[in-house]
Amino acid sequence: MRFPPSILDEIKMRLPVTAVVGKRVRLIKAGREWKGLSPFNAEKTPSFFVNDDKQRYFDFSSGKNGDIFTFVMETEGLSFNEAVERLAAEAGIALPQLTADDARREERRQGLHEALELAAAFFEAELGGSRGGRARAYLDGRELGPDVRSRFRLGYAPADRFALRDYLASKGFGREPMIDAGLLVSGDDIAVPYDRFRDRVMFPIADARGRIVAFGGRAMAADVQPKYLNSPETPLFHKGSLLYNFHQARKTARGGPVSSGPADTAAIVVVEGYVDVIAMTRAGLPQAVAPLGTALTQEQLGLLWRAADAPTLCFDGDRAGRRAAYRAIDLALPLLTPGKSVNFALLPEGQDPDDLLRDGGAAAVRAVVAAARPLVELLWAREAEATPLDTPDQRAALEHRVREIINSIQDETVRRHYRAEMNGRIAALIPDSRGPTRRSGYNQGRAGRDSRPAAGGFRRGLGTSVGAGAPLRASAALSRHPLFLRTKPADEPREALILLVLLAHPRLLARHCEELAEIEFTGAETRKLAAQLIDCAASHHDEGGPDPADGLAERLRAQVRRAGLEDALTRLRLLLRPGDTWALDPEADPADAEEMLRQVMVLHRRAGALNSELRAAERALAEDESEANLAWLRDVKMQLTSLEGTEADIDGFGHHGHLRI
Repeated sequence: MRFPPSILDEIKMRLPVTAVVGKRVRLIKAGREWKGLSPFNAEKTPSFFVNDDKQRYFDFSSGKNGDIFTFVMETEGLSFNEAVERLAAEAGIALPQLTADDARREERRQGLHEALELAAAFFEAELGGSRGGRARAYLDGRELGPDVRSRFRLGYAPADRFALRDYLASKGFGREPMIDAGLLVSGDDIAVPYDRFRDRVMFPIADARGRIVAFGGRAMAADVQPKYLNSPETPLFHKGSLLYNFHQARKTARGGPVSSGPADTAAIVVVEGYVDVIAMTRAGLPQAVAPLGTALTQEQLGLLWRAADAPTLCFDGDRAGRRAAYRAIDLALPLLTPGKSVNFALLPEGQDPDDLLRDGGAAAVRAVVAAARPLVELLWAREAEATPLDTPDQRAALEHRVREIINSIQDETVRRHYRAEMNGRIAALIPDSRGPTRRSGYNQGRAGRDSRPAAGGFRRGLGTSVGAGAPLRASAALSRHPLFLRTKPADEPREALILLVLLAHPRLLARHCEELAEIEFTGAETRKLAAQLIDCAASHHDEGGPDPADGLAERLRAQVRRAGLEDALTRLRLLLRPGDTWALDPEADPADAEEMLRQVMVLHRRAGALNSELRAAERALAEDESEANLAWLRDVKMQLTSLEGTEADIDGFGHHGHLRI
């Protein structure tokens, strides 16, 4: 339905953004605005701002922004029409009346909803009655007890051909609504329509608003086919555009880690079937959903992205599961946009979530989900493992194939970053002049890198050469440098460099504030400094002006002084490598400084992801000392070592040219 702009404006006037957002976010007054913790990402420092005058919210941690309608859509997974209807009711505003045709269609749909709701209640009652004994025994054997049955409204369809038809007829429903709802089988060659579902355990399927729109039924008899039967397409049910349990899962999903669960919990998890969803819920992952008997569709992926920025697709670890994962890659790639992607988790060979829950318990299920890999990793694995890569022509074929795949990404920014990532991986396959071909898709560690000095010296700032046999001694001043201390400094040099470059170049802060807010800082001082920079940039941006950086430098200096962080700045400068200090010069080339900032931010995000994966690999190895888990741990450590080597190559960037990573 199209809503007149005047209606939308009236809803906004009656409902301030703080009133709508304040139901989900604890807001604190901050000047002319309000701020709080992001509802989309887990964070400790507020980066979410609300301005009633502008009728907008902005989340620095995720880059999301909008009005009250987009907020309700993002946090509750509603469509625009659903968000308008809910907020209009809250504001006490009557929406435009439907036309006569609209009213007739809506009345028909309402009748189908009522029939399906009565059918669900009938199946529930039958499961608890005398005819449901065998179905109850089956569910008990699957450890699906009364609590699970009640939560998912499980039921039983009796074997009688007319049991449901007669029940609905007794409630005043005619034959046509039952057929339209998919509850009866009819046709020109069928004189008397009969119940579609007979002698089956029933799984109600709800739409995004929680209304029953269809059913899935699992046959009780071993020789009955199909084993699982879904409702046909109806005016209410289009299986390619719905997900089982989505109405429940979206209440938990927020586009990032689940706020009420561990930090490594996926925002939303996609599994293959009804019982898999229930197993995930029993394992403490209520944000699980499943397609409805088909491979994942574009519409379903769009539905997932309404609830989470990076849903995790969980497949069985056998060949069929891997093929399904590869099909999902081809589906998702063209549709990727900045911040929207998918992760992949593969179960152990021969196990589905229910099997894994039985054998390993909830911890085993959660460990699999926590170890999910990003799309780019699985894409590379698929292509790099498809053929040998020992000869130049084989590697050239891989490069050509990957280039064609990457070109399918429609978004230019995402396509550029994927191309850069794949270029680096392909480059790592090329053998150097002193060693064998590097078959791994990841950069080689420091031990295998070319250690010869570049023109002008490998490191700017080392003024003299040292002979091969000469002892290397640190001066008294250098030995007091934080990098030479026994204990590792709390604030990493990379974090210090990001913040100090932004302080030195306020125009970069104005442009990259959203990216800054997304960074997880490990050091206490860098966290405090980052919060001050974000607050200052946000308040400065809201005051407007022709130049977004005009006067920002002075405000930054004043804010740092008020926060008592001047001594912290001195300590952070000491953490920098000599070859990086050129970027702190306000007169440094702006393009070089921005490119260095971009490179360091990319490395920092990559390091964070790898360290999270390292923890997951360590947990997996502790629980199962298998060769696969050991190989995984070694692989992650190798990537971390390689990342350190890449970081070393950025030293002196502004004077030695651009490094592609």
